[in-house]
Amino acid sequence: MRVTALLALGCYAAISHAQDDLEDAASSVSSAAAEASSSVGSVVESVTSSAVAKPTFTPTTLKAPFLEQFTDDWDSRWQASHAKKENTEEEWAYVGTWSVEEPSVLRGMHGDKGLVLKDKAAHHAISAKFPKAITNKDNTLVVQYEVKLQGGLECGGAYMKLLQDNKALHAEEFSNASPYIIMFGPDKCGATNKVHFIFRHKNPKTGEYEEKHLSNPPPARITKTTTLYTLIVRPDQTFEIKIDGGSVKNGSLLEDFSPAVNPEKEIDDAKDEKPSSWVDEARIADPEAKKPEDWDEDAPYEVVDEEATMPEDWLVDEPSMVADPEAEKPEDWEDEEDGDWVAPMVPNPKGEGVSGLGPWEKPMIRNPEYKGKWSAPQIDNPAYKGVWAPRKIANPDYFDDKTPAKFEPMGAIGFEIWTMQNDILFDNIYIGHSESDAAALQAETFDVKVAVEKEEEEAEKPKPDEKSTDPKSPLDLKFMDDPVFYVKEKVQLFFEIAKRDPMEAVRFVPEVAGGLAIGLVTLILVVGGLIGGGAAAAPSKEEIKRQADQAQAKAKQVKDQVADAVASGTEQVRDEVNKRSTRSSAQ
Repeated sequence: MRVTALLALGCYAAISHAQDDLEDAASSVSSAAAEASSSVGSVVESVTSSAVAKPTFTPTTLKAPFLEQFTDDWDSRWQASHAKKENTEEEWAYVGTWSVEEPSVLRGMHGDKGLVLKDKAAHHAISAKFPKAITNKDNTLVVQYEVKLQGGLECGGAYMKLLQDNKALHAEEFSNASPYIIMFGPDKCGATNKVHFIFRHKNPKTGEYEEKHLSNPPPARITKTTTLYTLIVRPDQTFEIKIDGGSVKNGSLLEDFSPAVNPEKEIDDAKDEKPSSWVDEARIADPEAKKPEDWDEDAPYEVVDEEATMPEDWLVDEPSMVADPEAEKPEDWEDEEDGDWVAPMVPNPKGEGVSGLGPWEKPMIRNPEYKGKWSAPQIDNPAYKGVWAPRKIANPDYFDDKTPAKFEPMGAIGFEIWTMQNDILFDNIYIGHSESDAAALQAETFDVKVAVEKEEEEAEKPKPDEKSTDPKSPLDLKFMDDPVFYVKEKVQLFFEIAKRDPMEAVRFVPEVAGGLAIGLVTLILVVGGLIGGGAAAAPSKEEIKRQADQAQAKAKQVKDQVADAVASGTEQVRDEVNKRSTRSSAQ
């Protein structure tokens, strides 16, 4: 008995005990389908990947000014913001939601949770205050965190902000206007793909802040496996950016940022003006030059080639166009109404292979006497003084900050993000002063989980002998070949057919139709029960056959009830499909 049939029979058996749920299931069929595909995929993924040994998360014993692994008490530290965004024409709040959960894609460690951005095309803001302000004066600053792009990243950011410590720092009011000291992390949209490193620098003379952007930042790593981003700022005013532990950018805060930290010592004098007598034309027409007497400006550009002779194969007596000998007068042509019929003209076939047909004329050639309009030649201008520039004066705003790495105290961390992709996960945040401790945290967490993720990713790739030039039809798929792909393809096939004919969808994909009749959650439970709740290894062939036989026996008892339930559910499915189509067209 195929597992496909087992899924269908399990759903049908449940129908006899859940007819009261039919109406509710049909009304939510659209969202249920997507959730079922995702949920079943997650369940099956955990089973198919069970062959890859996974460690269990254990909180680190390392200490730091701020170290976050999103353990169960995370909400005592983090506060989502619903403030309105400032300095924009539109008025809207940060409505994006957050959750702390395990990854849904390529889970590399049991029990390892992260902060997940949940909504697409929404503005999200969340922050956490530090136990006490962090300062790096005369000390190294290390900022490190993991990013997992579970749905990829087409347009949006996944960067963090280290917020300025001040009395106005309120987590519930965190927004784009909250002053920050450092902004660091990946950002991608279209052709733009970079790892931001921006720091706000205070002008010691004016007290105003200015953003300093890293010139030529490294590209972000866009992958569904976890990526580790590390920023190190050292007391010698140098910095280093690492991705997955490998160095990708080194430089100086004094040399590699725009605009530069320190202004120019001299600037142009704004009051200086170019003298009216200043000559800035380097070349002029020679005033002593005269047009030669034999210069004929009226000579034509082309003249007849008097030396040309007609080619011997030129057919003078043959026209270039002749009436089409194969053309016939249309049967409905009326001479009295349409006039005399004349065959259409076509190129004379006698012109093929000869130089030409019809009257021959001598060709035109460029006139060797042509010179065009005369103009005086250019010479160096003896009065030329060079390119004018205002004189330089001492910059009254000049200063020389030799230690920009001494950042102002930082009081909180925040994620203030807009993105078109959801399910971006952040984890294992380290903010402190020890490069060795950050490396140790990497070894405990990132190095372990990413190795499992990559092994799992490789295991999910189709084997060479499983690849085929012709894609399989969804009707030919087998559950145990690729359970995740099987469920997703079956659900998608059902809805594609249902858009045209719901009855055909029920007939061709009964396993999905039966599940929809009682809510697709039943399908998840059946699969979960079949494979041991997602935690155990995949069932043996003998176990599958035993359960299939039991399901077949049970199915005989409820066969008539199943037929009635599916038939009655068909109309509800048809109504829901119509609603989906109407909403889609309205949008």
